[in-house]
Amino acid sequence: MEKENYMSPLFKSIMTSLFVGIVATIICLFFNAIYRSQSDYPLADIINVSSLIFVVNLLFLVIGFLHYFLTKFIRAGELVYIILFAALTLYCLWGTAHVHRSDNAAFNSQFKGLMGGVILIIGILAAGIIPLLFHNRKFEEGILG
Repeated sequence: MEKENYMSPLFKSIMTSLFVGIVATIICLFFNAIYRSQSDYPLADIINVSSLIFVVNLLFLVIGFLHYFLTKFIRAGELVYIILFAALTLYCLWGTAHVHRSDNAAFNSQFKGLMGGVILIIGILAAGIIPLLFHNRKFEEGILG
């Protein structure tokens, strides 16, 4: 007997993005730890464990709602979503190049590398993995099920 699907598209979008948000948080935490140990970047006022945990997960909650609304109300919503987040990622990476974090040039450069890495992780997972998992039946049955 085939199992019926009672999940609404809103539920699937939000839960998929929250799952990807948890994965993104873990990847960002590892990246943060490795980057700091390799570069000896000492400043932790903006990007730290607490901000990564809270901001990344809240961001992915909002991304889930945005994914739902774009796919629900726009004919080619999934494509618009992917293009939007790819463009937003590139824009944020470009904006990171203009950030002035410290008077120390080395700290500025290191901050830009750390921030750029976090933005890249979030952007790739938001633009690529959410649409992929949203349409994956095994993910739906095994994780969301």
